[in-house]
Amino acid sequence: MYSRPRLEVADVVREHGDDYRQTHPLSAAQEKVLGNIAVCRTSVLGGHVDECVNRKDCKFERVSYNSCRDRHCPKCQGPQRAEWLENRLERVLPTNHFHVVSTIPDDLNPLALRNKKVVFKILFDATSQTLIELARDDKRLGATIGITAVLHSWGQNLLFHPHLHCIVTGGGLSPDGEQWIPGRERYFLPVTVIGKLFRGKFLDALNRAYKSGELTLAGSIADLADPMVWNGFKDQLYRKNWLVYAKPPFGGAEHVFKYLGRYTHRVAISNHRLLEMENGRVTFAYRDYKNDLDTTMTLTAEEFLRRFLLHVLPKGFTRIRHYGLYAGRNVNTKLAVARSLLESETESAAPKQKDTRSWWERFLDNTGIDVMCCPKCGKRLTRARRLEPSFDGLSPTGTDTS
Repeated sequence: MYSRPRLEVADVVREHGDDYRQTHPLSAAQEKVLGNIAVCRTSVLGGHVDECVNRKDCKFERVSYNSCRDRHCPKCQGPQRAEWLENRLERVLPTNHFHVVSTIPDDLNPLALRNKKVVFKILFDATSQTLIELARDDKRLGATIGITAVLHSWGQNLLFHPHLHCIVTGGGLSPDGEQWIPGRERYFLPVTVIGKLFRGKFLDALNRAYKSGELTLAGSIADLADPMVWNGFKDQLYRKNWLVYAKPPFGGAEHVFKYLGRYTHRVAISNHRLLEMENGRVTFAYRDYKNDLDTTMTLTAEEFLRRFLLHVLPKGFTRIRHYGLYAGRNVNTKLAVARSLLESETESAAPKQKDTRSWWERFLDNTGIDVMCCPKCGKRLTRARRLEPSFDGLSPTGTDTS
């Protein structure tokens, strides 16, 4: 049974959003995110009423308001995640996969914050090119692999920490396209080699962006506009070890992408991590990985909102991307050939039947949450009537008008 969190990011926005707006300049994207989160699943967006099929004895009714569908909203990601997984499972190859994570040094964070679109694209390009190039090397795998990469920009403490989660096939298609070349069972590629090549590709692309004037250099990073300072900054980054790690493969391709689903539609913080909002302060659960400790963190509401808004993506930026065999242009060519080769090996060539189940049945399968179960008697809920939008004390931007 699904249990609603007792505190939500929306509560913080509605309680402290106006004060934050008065003291902090917001981009149009940040303003839109705050407005969407504030009215998500409220009367402002309209909704519907579900009732228990056991009308005679139970008489349970549940009001459900429409969601804002903003990709930064903690309440909107479950259905989108389920839909994404359903589509991706139609393409996933029946082979083992590795989980590879690439991270840029903290020194780059101020630059990345002012240049999200440029730096995030470089992060995607450098990571994917590194993995594909190394896998194609005849001394290693000698094949074309498939990659699905997901951008995260946060750490557990909500501070800016850009990194990519990649699910990578543990083998690949041969250059002539006639055979599937399996990798080692529990070993993908040497992470030290991945890290060095990733560092080189990233910094080369970043330097080209600098020379072409694509980077905004202002505020705390204004001194980087001086070529001598820039070169010193770049040399310092070259001397660092860039963090890349690869986990061993999981069992079953379907399990791999359900695992990845935990990352694809995650936002900076889930509502279930919020514990308390009192006296202008917000407390949330926090995993201290450095000390291997589950603890809590308390911030002022102002600082909480500041950190949350650090992770608003540039308009139109794609945070889930596919490369190699999983790239869109290869779906009907190389990916289809790879699938045919793998299925012939595993004798599982029977085509998948189209999933005709209802949305809530698919959602239950992908998340374990049964949203159509009556909490009172356990029978089914069914749609009873529609609710028209009503401001009910809230403006379309979430401001209290009562």
